[in-house]
Amino acid sequence: MSERTTREQTTAVPRTAEHPLGPEELARVVAADIPAGSYVNLGIGQPTLVANHLTAEHDVTLHTENGMLGMGREAHGDEVDPDLINAGKIPVVETPGCSYFHHADSFAMMRGGHLDCCVLGAFQVDVEGNLANWHTGKPEAIPAVGGAMDLATGAKQTFVMMTLLTKKGQSKLVEKCTMPLTGVGCVSRVYTDRAVFLVDEDGLSVRETFGTDFEELQELVGLPLRPAAG
Repeated sequence: MSERTTREQTTAVPRTAEHPLGPEELARVVAADIPAGSYVNLGIGQPTLVANHLTAEHDVTLHTENGMLGMGREAHGDEVDPDLINAGKIPVVETPGCSYFHHADSFAMMRGGHLDCCVLGAFQVDVEGNLANWHTGKPEAIPAVGGAMDLATGAKQTFVMMTLLTKKGQSKLVEKCTMPLTGVGCVSRVYTDRAVFLVDEDGLSVRETFGTDFEELQELVGLPLRPAAG
């Protein structure tokens, strides 16, 4: 494990514990990790930013649960078509060969194991790869049930993209999720503004850090961590 300093986007501004990666910078890190030729769904929120950093050279096909295969980046200006949106209701552009289909067919693709990867946000991820992202469990909280459960269960890999800490400074990586689960043992990688974590049967390992070191990260997370192999 080493602190990555070679990415143009992460070195433009020196990163420190007080200035971790921004959402667009983290989206670039995620986009660079998606294997070429993959069929991928991006969850609502920060994960949708990944679309802005995928080019034709990445050869990644984006699927949205509202019925589109071949979604492109966020649309701007004259590109905006109010009928052409992603699952988060953000205007997007088409890519060559884009196709449309019924909502039910879209969910059949998700549940049928036809997606290589999904990128989702999270409230909590625990050391066993369990994911909580649809309800905090608080009585006054509004649940947000969408396609995340179908994606977490049906996609071959689940990546999580989130800030490491809550607004109150608590780690979203936890020993055991205390919020209602979205998926069990489904998360394989967690991309945060301070580090990238890998999840396996031995718990959490750290692949790279952004503006912090392993010891500082260990203190923030408060869980057993190990450097990732290789």
